Amino acid sequence: MKKSEALFGVARVPLDAIAVFAALFMSFELRVANIDFLPGRQLLDPATTLPQLPYYLTWFALPSILLFLALAAAFHLYALRATMSAWRELGRVVAVTGMWLAILNAWFFLVLQELFFSRALLFYAIVLIIVFAGTLRMILRIVQRAMLRAGIGRLLVVSLGAHPIPLVARDTLQRDRHYAYLGHLQNLDGLRRLTVQRPIDLVIQTDPDPRSGDTLALIDYCRSHHVGYGFLPPVLADVPHQLQVERLGLLPLIRFQPTPLDGWGAVAKRMFDLAVSTLLLIFLSPVFLVIAIGVFLDGGWPIFYVSERVGQHGRRRIGVLKFRSMRKGADQEKELLESFNHRRDGPLFKVKDDPRITRFGRFLRRWSLDELPQLINVFAGQMSLVGPRPHLITEVERYSLEQRRVFAVKPGITGLAQISGRSDLPFEDEVHCDLLYIEEWSLLLDLWIQWRTFFTIVGREGAD
Repeated sequence: MKKSEALFGVARVPLDAIAVFAALFMSFELRVANIDFLPGRQLLDPATTLPQLPYYLTWFALPSILLFLALAAAFHLYALRATMSAWRELGRVVAVTGMWLAILNAWFFLVLQELFFSRALLFYAIVLIIVFAGTLRMILRIVQRAMLRAGIGRLLVVSLGAHPIPLVARDTLQRDRHYAYLGHLQNLDGLRRLTVQRPIDLVIQTDPDPRSGDTLALIDYCRSHHVGYGFLPPVLADVPHQLQVERLGLLPLIRFQPTPLDGWGAVAKRMFDLAVSTLLLIFLSPVFLVIAIGVFLDGGWPIFYVSERVGQHGRRRIGVLKFRSMRKGADQEKELLESFNHRRDGPLFKVKDDPRITRFGRFLRRWSLDELPQLINVFAGQMSLVGPRPHLITEVERYSLEQRRVFAVKPGITGLAQISGRSDLPFEDEVHCDLLYIEEWSLLLDLWIQWRTFFTIVGREGAD
């Protein structure tokens, strides 16, 4: 680590202390001066419950500063190697300030069993702490960037190995001001010649092999010459955002995470699915009744069609519910229509103007109303509102290993593929959309897909 980098990291501690002290002192003075929230309006009464300034600074401001610094350290705001974006850093300052306020109120209310001596002072304090701490950190960041542009504090990096460094890694090293990328070396001899000319801070090996003498020799050289050593994962380098570094006892472990839909992501998605499906089932119950009557009048019983599909992880079998849109015995006629299948680019079966579809069923499919009963599947936890399309067992038997990756999450009523072309989308593109959704999932992406689904249905894009 460069000395300048450590210096800037350490400097954040006294700067935060100064920011909190200045904010608390100014808040006290503003309250004493009876400065109101709205200029020209006298809403505040004169301050009669404030302590004397020496007591306030000694017994309130000083402990508050120490509490803020401890919370900021817990939120990793004093990491010596700064890799956090400016907006994320400001967001954590806001979070720390909120936590500081909560602990402060809890102390006064639960421990001292009294109210804080001025709510207006607290309001001034939280605003000024965020403004002062954020401003000082931004100034420090600007100074550090200016020094990095001047070449001060940049890490001198080389890559080494028989394989070239991936373009993503090379572009990052060349673009990030924290690094000065000196190029790629083929072997240890090239590193020895280079270190004679100038000191190197970090060597990144592109082809690590613990059984190779070259790798062990490189590690020994870096250790004995006090050069940082790192390596790129030999596998899964194309999805670095899905790799997590953990510890297995004392050993580091690089773990592959197939999707962000794990842990709290899965909890948040399930809670969202449960809440929305419950509300929709309640509010759409009259629509369900009308459609059920229409299906019965057009073709009799049964009202629902249950299609056995493959669920999450490819092991579960789920009965996907639909309003019946085809005549009775339509499944037995499927083999007779095999020659009319227009989805010959993959294992899917689709027939344009399928003659098995009833008159009312065509209306249901036009507006995707036949899919509404799948809200019951969502409520039961078998499906999600958004996800890859549910897959037929006969289709899955013909899937490749890559295509089977779509089973990492629950199937959905709608998905990225459905808003990207529906039946007009080639099967390979459909799988690509599903895998992209799985790897890049977020609640915002789910909301966007649901929003786009409405316009896709109204626009009748790709509907059979």
